[in-house]
Amino acid sequence: MDNRTILSRFAAGALAGASLLASTAAFAGEITIWCWDPNFNVAIMKEAGARYTAKHPETTFNVVDFAKADVEQKLQTALSSGTTDALPDIVLIEDYGAQKYLQSFPGAFAALSGKIDHSGFAPYKVELMTLDGAVYGVPFDSGVTGLYYRKDYLEQAGFKPEDMQDLTWDRFIEIGKAVEAKTGKKMLGLDVNDAGFVRILMQSAGSWYFDKDGNLSIEGNAALKAALETEQKILQANIYKPAAGWTEWVSTFTSGDAATVTTGVWITGTVKAQADQAGKWGVAPIPKLTVEGASNASNLGGSSWYVIDSSAEKDEAIDFLNEIYAKDVDFYQKILTERGAVGSLLAARTGPAYGEADAFFGGEKVWQNFSDWLAKVPSVNYGIFTNEVDTAVTAHLPDLAKGADVDEVLKAIQSQAEGQIQ
Repeated sequence: MDNRTILSRFAAGALAGASLLASTAAFAGEITIWCWDPNFNVAIMKEAGARYTAKHPETTFNVVDFAKADVEQKLQTALSSGTTDALPDIVLIEDYGAQKYLQSFPGAFAALSGKIDHSGFAPYKVELMTLDGAVYGVPFDSGVTGLYYRKDYLEQAGFKPEDMQDLTWDRFIEIGKAVEAKTGKKMLGLDVNDAGFVRILMQSAGSWYFDKDGNLSIEGNAALKAALETEQKILQANIYKPAAGWTEWVSTFTSGDAATVTTGVWITGTVKAQADQAGKWGVAPIPKLTVEGASNASNLGGSSWYVIDSSAEKDEAIDFLNEIYAKDVDFYQKILTERGAVGSLLAARTGPAYGEADAFFGGEKVWQNFSDWLAKVPSVNYGIFTNEVDTAVTAHLPDLAKGADVDEVLKAIQSQAEGQIQ
């Protein structure tokens, strides 16, 4: 019988104080973590590890920085082969891919229901990591969306900040026409070969490429149809500046050529990097579709932490995630201030960092707004083939600019998607 087992049995029968000492002594291993992005996920996880080690000095952390694609490939290869010895104790998984891993590799990830209080996190994040009633992850950063807009351009066109509240997309387009007429600026930048904008609009109405049971839902999907119709209206109104790829898209607003940006909160740092634009930006809820279930809240991106079930340090890894990511409100203040990370723990919204006025945005409490919208993001089922269907959607987006009938576009997407997920 090893020391950990002895200590565990001793703890079960000891007094509360002795139990705490026993469990603390049992956690004396190294926790290895795989993630990507050294300035965001890696840096934040190192901060989390340092906070835990301060109270549990016998625990050490090995945070390994890989490219996102490499994390996914290494994880996929190891799980497919059944050889999990080389896997880390904790791995970061993008939310869009969570169900694919959970359903494809049953038993690979530790079930955390009853070990972590998931009721404290944004519901949509918990939903996407739940399978057959069990929750398998610890929610991390949110991609809660907002409408960033140039107050100076809008003012020149005769609009005030209150005019940007509770918009519909049809009204957004009307404003865009007025802005261009008065300022010569396009309303937004748009990459017609990227489906991210469509996904934002679709989820804002509580829908996805799949229904609640995970079945493909393209034709007959009212929210997806409305999203495509909205993009087509924007294209035909010509209120957008075309962009090919990420760099060009970012340049549409950092250069001052576009009046608005609709995307995830993670873009805030990029917007604020333009020091000469301080005081010229505002943030509002995203416009909503005119379909049943429509809202002004949505999500783009985001990821969560998962514990490998076969990990020798499984219990220690779970305790770490529970102590820091599920309970440490101060931790979330620090990563918000230093990294611009809006976490999914709802209690963090009461912290001081979230209530601070942001001078760049004219004194608006931007983080508080985003955290409020976070709680309103509709829950959807990302399914196991989001990336495959996304490819089908992207392939047919250029047809919208040519005036294609949206029902025919949906039919074409349905056909291609069915072929890709066989």
